[in-house]
Amino acid sequence: MGSGARILVVFGTRPEAIKLFPLIHALEADPRFEVRVCVSAQHREMLDQVLGLAGIVPDHDLDLMREGQSLDDLTARALTGIGKVLDEECPDWVVVQGDTTTVMAAALAAHYRQIPVCHVEAGLRSGDLSQPWPEEANRRMVGAIASLHCAPTRTSAEALLRENIPSATIHVTGNTVIDALHWVSQRTDAEPSLVSGMTELEQRFAGKRIIGLTSHRRENLGQGMANIAKAVRHVASRDDAAVIFPMHRNPEVRAIMHEQLGGLDNVALIEPLDYLHFARLLSVCHIVLTDSGGVQEEAPALGKPVLVMRETTERPEGVTAGTARLVGTCPHRIVRETERLLDDPRAHAAMARAHNPYGDGKSAQRICELLAG
Repeated sequence: MGSGARILVVFGTRPEAIKLFPLIHALEADPRFEVRVCVSAQHREMLDQVLGLAGIVPDHDLDLMREGQSLDDLTARALTGIGKVLDEECPDWVVVQGDTTTVMAAALAAHYRQIPVCHVEAGLRSGDLSQPWPEEANRRMVGAIASLHCAPTRTSAEALLRENIPSATIHVTGNTVIDALHWVSQRTDAEPSLVSGMTELEQRFAGKRIIGLTSHRRENLGQGMANIAKAVRHVASRDDAAVIFPMHRNPEVRAIMHEQLGGLDNVALIEPLDYLHFARLLSVCHIVLTDSGGVQEEAPALGKPVLVMRETTERPEGVTAGTARLVGTCPHRIVRETERLLDDPRAHAAMARAHNPYGDGKSAQRICELLAG
């Protein structure tokens, strides 16, 4: 790839934006590249928060979000919308990150035009197509298409090798989410007022161990979500613990959580946090309970034990390293593991001090060098 290569970065959700803004910054600062940005806006408000924070103005905004949209409708509109952008931009590379519908559609649209795809955060596998759903399938499809696989860890690189992906196309780069956390920490250290929105909650729960909670996985909707709420209700009955839950906008999640947890003194059900304030929540909490993927990487970077409320994870490195533990959605197990970390300082310290396997904050620069060839 020669000088001034045109890179089109495509993404659609907040997690993708968080993990790609360090790479966009690095590419824009490098004279070897001409960078264009396309967002699908698969998420809208949460995506825009990160774009504003990172100072990124998309060159193309497809604004695909629709109330109650089905996956096939979203996929079809993403595929045709991104295809039109590719025809207009004629990039040398398409860069995508992770496992969303936008990622899969962008990779497929690029493949139809024989444009090489760079997959950031490649090789994550749970081994179960139903968990996470539909993300596991999306990752596998992009893995079959991509020409450059930026694996965050050795484990993810080995997963790609097992799928007979050529070793010369696989590179362990670390995860760009650590780059993003470092950037945010520097911003908030320099300007503490940026996270003043957390001050009231921090004062309300002063003297208690704060548990940060996120829960929104499709496969947990219904009984799994009700079980999580039941467990949290039990833990929140303790005098020494409090739960802060930035609730996903999914109305099903909100209905269950409001019914089970609304009005409890030690539970704060709050609106989704922007990235700066979410990073602040991670920094002040004692334990993280989550069914999210990215939080499994972010929390260990800040020394926070993570209990993963899923049966499988495509991020086994954290479990192996000891920073994360799979607890499923059985209420009794969630309560038992959470209280163990609250009551046993040694157990908490063992997870908090475990080596974070996800990177050193220099992943974006490594990916730049790979794209420069």
